Amino acid sequence: MRYPNRVLANGSRRALLVVLAAVASAAPPASAAAPARRPNSQLPPTLAHAARLGAAPTGRRLRLVLPLKVDAAGLARFAAAVSTPGSPSYGRYLSVAGLARAFGAPPRERARVVEFLRAGGATSVEVDATGLLAEATLSAGLAERMFAAPLAQFRTADDARFLAPVAATHVPAPLRGLVDGVVGLNTEPQVSASQLPTIAAEGARARAAEAAPARATASAAAAQVPSALARSGVPTGCLAGQQAGQQDGNPGFTPNQYLSAYDFDPLHQANETGQGMRVALIEIDGYKRSDVSSFTQCFGLPTPSISAYGVGVPRQLAPRGEATLDLEVLAAAAPGLKAIDVYEANPNAAHLLTAFAAPLQNPGRKPQVISASIGLCEAQAYNASGLVGIEATERVLEVAAAAGVSVLAASGDNGSADCQARAGEPVDALGVNYPASSRWTTSVGGTNLALTSANQIAAQPVWNDTTLAPVAGGGGVSALFTRPSYQNGVVPVNRREVPDVSMLADLLPGYSIYCTAAPECLNSRNTSPWLTVGGTSASTPLLAGGIAIVDQLLRAAHHENLGLLNPLLYELGGSSAAGSVFNDVTAGGNDLGQFIPGGNGEPLGCCAAAVGYDDASGWGSLALASFAVQAIQLVPAQISFSLAIPKHQRPIAHREVLAKVSCSAACSIGAFVVVKVGKSKAFTVESKLYQRSSKGDRMIPVKFSKKQLRKLRSALASHRSVLATVYGALIDTLGAIQQQTRGKRLRIGS
Repeated sequence: MRYPNRVLANGSRRALLVVLAAVASAAPPASAAAPARRPNSQLPPTLAHAARLGAAPTGRRLRLVLPLKVDAAGLARFAAAVSTPGSPSYGRYLSVAGLARAFGAPPRERARVVEFLRAGGATSVEVDATGLLAEATLSAGLAERMFAAPLAQFRTADDARFLAPVAATHVPAPLRGLVDGVVGLNTEPQVSASQLPTIAAEGARARAAEAAPARATASAAAAQVPSALARSGVPTGCLAGQQAGQQDGNPGFTPNQYLSAYDFDPLHQANETGQGMRVALIEIDGYKRSDVSSFTQCFGLPTPSISAYGVGVPRQLAPRGEATLDLEVLAAAAPGLKAIDVYEANPNAAHLLTAFAAPLQNPGRKPQVISASIGLCEAQAYNASGLVGIEATERVLEVAAAAGVSVLAASGDNGSADCQARAGEPVDALGVNYPASSRWTTSVGGTNLALTSANQIAAQPVWNDTTLAPVAGGGGVSALFTRPSYQNGVVPVNRREVPDVSMLADLLPGYSIYCTAAPECLNSRNTSPWLTVGGTSASTPLLAGGIAIVDQLLRAAHHENLGLLNPLLYELGGSSAAGSVFNDVTAGGNDLGQFIPGGNGEPLGCCAAAVGYDDASGWGSLALASFAVQAIQLVPAQISFSLAIPKHQRPIAHREVLAKVSCSAACSIGAFVVVKVGKSKAFTVESKLYQRSSKGDRMIPVKFSKKQLRKLRSALASHRSVLATVYGALIDTLGAIQQQTRGKRLRIGS
């Protein structure tokens, strides 16, 4: 989030002063590039930016995460298959519990990890519901001994104090082959909602030139096009809300304006506002419900149901501007949401990793969409959590995709120079934001808007404004990840490029919000709680609300969720529907090189807007109602199935029960029977698995074994009742029961 009178942002929050050259220049494998590691060890973080104070206090409590050995390749293949249009498995998501059984660590191995940690003195030991992560609390002294990791205390120039290992860490011998490493020994706050994003290394500049030489020559000129504009269009709402930012001479856009511009209106007017849907926000600060209520009342919106969940924090965090912005923009975008769940975490590597996993395992509260306005440039993210932490986060994001959950992440606010120095200014080198650069998230960049009197888009340049500070929508070429298959034929080299799409993020004008958090929102300079803010941490929840509405429409039409958006977005981008689905951005760029304090005054060489996809704006902004029309045509229908029990069956004579199972599309089906003999314990009989290549029905025999038949005959001979309950079963791609019908009773006689 950014405020015009002082720049506050999402994205990369802490600078990496000594960059890992391997992150910037090595050719990565399919998942990530990183320095070589010795087996069972992790390299220490780069700490040149901090002063060493001495040994770590041995009694300091640390919450550590140990990523478990899992079927990572199988999980990635499955997540890709269910997310790809045209795949036979497209949209056939699994539950988180089913994914944990199929791809998570085996139960025996989970138990061994828990047993070792508890025996070693760790407390609050648990394996999460995804089957990916073991968590434990240890004293610093115990952690040093367990992981052969000498810890020291450090202090940064802005007086942030933290612990970090000063030598390679090692997995204890009993855990080798069970866990990949440990995350959380470095406790440095890595993300702050009150600082700018921003560095990578000089090698990134060469990568960008290799990836897009034509863009490199155009971006310098494009970056000079200022995106700051006077508010246009027609605002509505209470007078104070309309005048937010007026004291700075630049009032912000009101909800009716950006919702009209991005084609939300046809859906809202049809009362499609997200009813029944749930969105999760990942936050590192708190909010005031009264602020959200004041915002919604001003603009005639219902106040959403909001629940806060602490992830490694004992109580709700203090209110600040970032969470307030996210909630208010989301409440405007999807005012009918069933619930907004806010997951609050401390800004360190271990807590942020578990924060992304938390919404997937909150019983009965799995969201349709996760919105994350936090992140780090890739080099900083690597330094904070290491290869182990990056890979563990990727597994969590894969589970989200495989479970049909859309994850949106802000691309950052420092243009193509995503990393930042400790003081908050961008560093003169290229970089992109993580987790926005993950292939499993939709990276949301930034634009500005000029509107007509009907609040339709008249112009939409890339956000790039140096009026207050060098700020722009994040975008560029990943140093960590290779090109995902959905970008084949779109991006020129084998690298993941971001963003995927962009929405309003400029500060001038920005979004009108209501925030009383002091001193961030209310201070000596700004005495009104009505502010104008911007940043890709505003564009991200805006789009998240829109995606929740599309999921609502899909559910009403009995289709599956959108899940991972990117394969569908890129398919539409290359189709004849692109002109109606996307508002292409062809003006401006996000190269801040000439304006970075202390830089060499030259452009970085990336990135300029162009027709179609580009690294400054992705495909452009989304026209929501048009996208919804395409989604209903392309996202597969849910499979409905039913059960009928043929009459006049003779299960004992024929040694089977017959079940007629019908399904509405190609499916894998089966049946099972629960048999109750008198007052004895029931037993279950299962059928074989049957495949249907199209919709229709199948008569399925559920056969009794010889032993079961003897038991049934004996029961009938002694005049005991025999009652069977028959179920139809829809089988998922892994051979497990995905859904089952209601049971139908069948009395078994001779």
